[in-house]
Amino acid sequence: MTTRIDCDSCVMRSLACHDCVVTVLLGPPPELMIDDEELRALDVLAEGGLVPPLRLVRPVDGPPQVESA
Repeated sequence: MTTRIDCDSCVMRSLACHDCVVTVLLGPPPELMIDDEELRALDVLAEGGLVPPLRLVRPVDGPPQVESA
């Protein structure tokens, strides 16, 4: 499995970019693919205090809107 990091769709963009491992290591890319092994490695580095954690927060769809008659 691969994690797609799309900074353009992250709801934390501009709020937490300065403290996100993507920005620290690579700068804010338009899109980045990280596989599970790489994601675990980044988690280990973050837990050890060597880099900030990934701050990616994907938007979710809200509940369906019901129109009132």
